[in-house]
Amino acid sequence: MPQMNWKHKKILLTGASSGIGEGLALALAKKGAVLGLVARRAGLLEELAGKCEKAGGTARAYPADVTDPSAIEEAFQQFIHEFSTIDIMIANAGVGGNDEATRTYHPPSVQKVIDINLMGAVNAVHAVLPKMLKQGHGQLVAISSLAGIRGLPKSGAYSASKAAMTAFFESVRLDLIGKGISVTVIQPGFIRTPLTAARANKMPFLMELDDAIPLFIKAIEKRKKFAAFPWQLATIVRAGKIMPAWMYDRIAGRVRYRE
Repeated sequence: MPQMNWKHKKILLTGASSGIGEGLALALAKKGAVLGLVARRAGLLEELAGKCEKAGGTARAYPADVTDPSAIEEAFQQFIHEFSTIDIMIANAGVGGNDEATRTYHPPSVQKVIDINLMGAVNAVHAVLPKMLKQGHGQLVAISSLAGIRGLPKSGAYSASKAAMTAFFESVRLDLIGKGISVTVIQPGFIRTPLTAARANKMPFLMELDDAIPLFIKAIEKRKKFAAFPWQLATIVRAGKIMPAWMYDRIAGRVRYRE
């Protein structure tokens, strides 16, 4: 498969204002992409759009909450009104839910994590997919997590949201076979971002953001169905998927990554 030419590729990116989203936006801007940046924090979003323009890309800021389907639809319609088509939608918006409320299964707190991580992605797919189907091409990208492969301690809300996100996009992929639209699910491990900055315990195979961003881009370029990294952690987690419950409980029950 020839390498993707990012110049003038039209991309809608949610969760763009910090962390992985910000890193992707800047990297893709340097390649000449056209970016629709979606996040709640308008100030940070406008600042990032300016940085993307200086880096060589075209960027527009669309302040919106991914949990509001009408707001995401409006953001996308503004993007289409100016740029006519969409090539890639990256569903990146997410929260860790790493607090006492989610650890004690406080229903509204768990719901919030699921609304952002899962339903935010669903809302983005719902907004862009009719246009992709009409034009006959496109790519949907889910930024999921290795934490969604099997439940982790103190991670009920987060693991559930990412497991559901992965399953949702796989179902979408099956529904879109033969329609010109590819679906890529990316499952990273620990990456140094604001989402992980407050954790006291050491995270295994922690990646720097600058080292991880090229791996996200490579997975999108190759239109991989699934991509997981770093490979060391991905191998361990995938092995855990086939472990019997008693063995998994003994090993995973001791981890303290979320503390």
